[in-house]
Amino acid sequence: MRRTKDGTIRIPPQLARAVDDDADDYPDRRAWLTALPAQIKEITSEWELELRDPYLPGGQCAWVAPARNSANDELVLKLGWRHREADQEADGLRHWQGDGAVRLFATRQLDNTTALLLERCTPGRQLGCSAAEPEQDEIIAGLLRRLWARSPQTGHPFSALKRMCNEWADEFELAYARDNRGLDPGLARQGVETLRGLPANATAEVLLCTDLHAGNVLAARREAWLMIDPKPLIGDPAFDPVQHMLNCESRLVTDPTGLAQRMAGLLDLDPERIRLWLFARCAQESLHSPTMRELARRLAP
Repeated sequence: MRRTKDGTIRIPPQLARAVDDDADDYPDRRAWLTALPAQIKEITSEWELELRDPYLPGGQCAWVAPARNSANDELVLKLGWRHREADQEADGLRHWQGDGAVRLFATRQLDNTTALLLERCTPGRQLGCSAAEPEQDEIIAGLLRRLWARSPQTGHPFSALKRMCNEWADEFELAYARDNRGLDPGLARQGVETLRGLPANATAEVLLCTDLHAGNVLAARREAWLMIDPKPLIGDPAFDPVQHMLNCESRLVTDPTGLAQRMAGLLDLDPERIRLWLFARCAQESLHSPTMRELARRLAP
């Protein structure tokens, strides 16, 4: 295993900062980061990997680095902090079997860490750095259609979007009660009601990626573009394009309803449902973001 010259595992600064920033809400993350170098060494030895320095600037919840196995295959080793929203990444990748997504070759749980051995995307450019947003819309929509087409019918391990939205609504209500930051109570109430109501009245359910945006789509050799870092849930397909729209900040601020209509057209979905999901997510973030608060006001039913 290749490490830094003094034999230590390098921790990307962005990951270290994220752990420090979360110390009050998630104090166990510091213990996780302390244990991480030993876990990396253990997994690297067990899977017989030649490991390079981690990708920079790095993520906020995982240590990720290029690797090679004994057969000289180009791979990626990812060790992530186990948390609610990312706990079924391996299940999702295993289910999709490389159809529009990176392939999963091995996984292992170590305490509060999930280790994944993944296909490496080469050249690995992010979609967000490679294409204008209108083209990104089309690529994202094409990937979503493929992911949804492989949705399981019964006997799957995936949690429900409805459960996640109820938890988000509970968390919002607690935060609002502590400090409403001047947020209009009617808007707050509508946001909570929409978060709880939309998943409950969905007429179709699919296996969602939930975090598909241009930063989580990489250029590859096997296919032009592959999805990484899913957070799979079962639920309303109209929820899935929202994270991409939230990342298109300029168009979102200029014309949020028009952006929702565009994604609905690309996905053959009800534009009103996508607009309502966009409202719900903006309202959810409105306590801490003036931009999201204004968008929620404009999108409110």
